Amino acid sequence: MKKIVLLLTAFAFASVWSGCDEFLDTTPTNRISDKLVWDDVKAATMYTNNFYAYIDRYGLFATQDGGNSQFNGNLTDGLTETFKYGSNELGSRNGDANWIATIPEQISPSNDCLLTIWGPTYTRIRRVNEFLVGLYNFSTFDDRTNLLFEAQARFFRAYLYFQLARRHGGVILYTDMNLVKDKNRSSAEETWNLIESDLDFAAANLPATWDAANEGRITRGAAFAFKSRAMLYAQRWQSAKSAADSVFSGAGLAGKYALVNNYADAWKGGNSEAILEYRYLLTGPSHRFDLDYVPFGDIVNGGGKGGPTQEFVEAFEKADGTRVDWTPWHGTTTTPPPYAQLEPRFHASVIYNGCTWKGKTMENAVDGANGRYMEYASESYPQGRTVTGYYLRKLIDETHVDLTSNASTQTMVEIRLAEVYLNRAEAHYRLNNATAALADLNAVRTRPSVGLPPKTGLAGEALFDAIRQERKIELAFEGHLYWDMRRWRLAHEDYPKGYNNYRVHGLKITGTPGNYTYEYVDCDKTDRKFQAKAYVLPIPYSELQNNNAVEQYDEWK
Repeated sequence: MKKIVLLLTAFAFASVWSGCDEFLDTTPTNRISDKLVWDDVKAATMYTNNFYAYIDRYGLFATQDGGNSQFNGNLTDGLTETFKYGSNELGSRNGDANWIATIPEQISPSNDCLLTIWGPTYTRIRRVNEFLVGLYNFSTFDDRTNLLFEAQARFFRAYLYFQLARRHGGVILYTDMNLVKDKNRSSAEETWNLIESDLDFAAANLPATWDAANEGRITRGAAFAFKSRAMLYAQRWQSAKSAADSVFSGAGLAGKYALVNNYADAWKGGNSEAILEYRYLLTGPSHRFDLDYVPFGDIVNGGGKGGPTQEFVEAFEKADGTRVDWTPWHGTTTTPPPYAQLEPRFHASVIYNGCTWKGKTMENAVDGANGRYMEYASESYPQGRTVTGYYLRKLIDETHVDLTSNASTQTMVEIRLAEVYLNRAEAHYRLNNATAALADLNAVRTRPSVGLPPKTGLAGEALFDAIRQERKIELAFEGHLYWDMRRWRLAHEDYPKGYNNYRVHGLKITGTPGNYTYEYVDCDKTDRKFQAKAYVLPIPYSELQNNNAVEQYDEWK
């Protein structure tokens, strides 16, 4: 789908009747009847529109209503070596990620660690299934209309089960409204079978492009693109490759999507690279991403909740494809870091000392005016200051100036073409086709606004390392890295190298412009850890107490 545009009349309709959630409750007392819904295409369309909000619920941006389910409004990158939240106090976009990264033993069936989304996701699955049962039993529409409704609903069911499967593996499967109270979970294979089947149905029956009145609905391209992602988690390499192939050459899709030339536009939506996106409006729904992450000086006592780490900065290649030796900056030095030598994606992703932001030269130093450094844990909250010496640039709207009066409205791109290239590159690697994997990898890194030299002659582990590196840089802060390291089963061993008893770092900058001192600092103050059993998150006690048939995962017995 090229654009997700909220249809305000549809959401207003649902809200007038009973509110978006209650409108789809399985035991309603105040909603329109099934017969009315399935006699009226407009009513059924409005019913369907509620499902589109699920993309936001599992997205990157913390919405104004606080309803984000991805990681309670936090970026999961805060659980990796690339991003550090500045507060040591528990709270969304404060110390939650630091808590989980350093005390993983807190994860248990009685403490969902903010990553478990079991309850709300099953509520949403039930709503999709209710829609489908009503469609099957009561619809008076023609066959083509029914297929379009079913394809949209089944896409969202796959999307929801994917959220569960990448956290738990095999889960309890419901595909109708025969809600058996005591039901055991299915196997991981059966769970991925359902996800793949639903996405195949969606791809087979959705159009490549909708008419103008339905702009923003799920398309065939979105179904294939999402399948290319899901099948990597399922380790179904041929399915992932074939789905990615279809994004490029499927019926009605040849030439439909293309990488944008300017990397800084790649995640902004409304362009040839965006396949699945969700748009916000100033009048709502809106979000608060800018308010949370802008640098010191943009707003009083706000922003700076978290920022990129020195480890992330050092992951970038130079513009010529070689690497910087950062050893001189792993102590104390007055030599300015070689930021200017780094490739263009660094400059589009990170606000660093000396760069330009909103027309200002940044001073990410102690007592800086535009940007300011704070030692981690020296105060409870950063209040706009950075504990790493860096701020996030990627995803923030640089044109958003009035942060006090106006919420954020920049689009969230859920899937873009660069990811599909990298999904297919990994699938090719798994299928022992190094040449094709390199071609996809190089399509991303050699496009005009990046301009890195192509990788050549790689195979085996070296090729896999290159794919991992490219995903880290290209898709940074788009919600992939933490889940990638989980599905690769490398977090407890060597991704990143030595992750256990590992800490992230930053640069403490003191002095004045032209006379700075740079000190390599520990930004964690305690070791990060990863428990191998946490690759599978536990079934919550609430489910175990209400479901006598479900069996806890072996890792958590």
